[in-house]
Amino acid sequence: MKKILLTIDGSNASLDAARFLVRLGFRQAVEIDVVTVIFEPPSQKGFLVDGWSKGWLKRKREQATRTFEEVRAIFRDSDAELCHLIRNGHPGETIVKLANEIQPDLVVVGAKGHSAVARILLGSTSDYVATHVLGSVLVVRPNEDSGRRRHLRVAIGCEPSPPAEMAFEEFTQLGWSIDNDVQVLSVTDRSSVDDSSIDEAAKEYLERIKDRLVEETRSARARVIHSDHIGDGLVDYIESNQVDLIVVGETSRGGFERLLLGSTTRFVLRHAPSSVLIARGQSMDDVQTEQMVHQTAST
Repeated sequence: MKKILLTIDGSNASLDAARFLVRLGFRQAVEIDVVTVIFEPPSQKGFLVDGWSKGWLKRKREQATRTFEEVRAIFRDSDAELCHLIRNGHPGETIVKLANEIQPDLVVVGAKGHSAVARILLGSTSDYVATHVLGSVLVVRPNEDSGRRRHLRVAIGCEPSPPAEMAFEEFTQLGWSIDNDVQVLSVTDRSSVDDSSIDEAAKEYLERIKDRLVEETRSARARVIHSDHIGDGLVDYIESNQVDLIVVGETSRGGFERLLLGSTTRFVLRHAPSSVLIARGQSMDDVQTEQMVHQTAST
């Protein structure tokens, strides 16, 4: 059974993330841990003397329970088993810590930024979670157009590399290809237009990938994009074709490396108007091994 960690804070963005997850569909029963993190500002803790802070925390927990019932209603017709977890602490740090403890197959978080400027701002909870969680993360962005479409439009960034292959395999294992329109994309340098062998090799590779999708998706297409920058090529295509979800692969890296900007994955996460699935393809054993390496390095 697949295990998913869904973050909910009562905002429209987090509830949109739950609705988007349901629309993607499930091939099999899934277990979803719905986590609400209550953040109490340090300045507020001084009110403990008169009980004001205790009452505030009680109201927040009651609100979290009501929000969980909204989420339960969203998943009413799905094969999902839901469990509600309430934690206190900094939202981003608490979610990452919990994810590394329970080791879900996927962490889902809603992003509140609509505009291009909001998407590239640093410091948001969704950005922190996507950067620091060791496993795969789905960042859901609000998209009114996708809500009006019967079938979601999904694009998978593909190339002959382990991260891209891992992203494709993870997407198919989640069973999201069945009811959605899926496109496999490959970006080649604009200069390769003059080199037919490069272009043909990319097309042949994508056709093989597409053939693997044919039997388990509503529709499958392949497209080679020419661009001077892979990230730019993917983002431009997403915007022009109203893609609802882009899937990109990323190899697991250490903490310092994950903080570095400039990778294709980070570029797409910051600039794409669509939701983004960062597929890291780590098994539980992989996560445990990496955690042990980090602990050993810090001692």
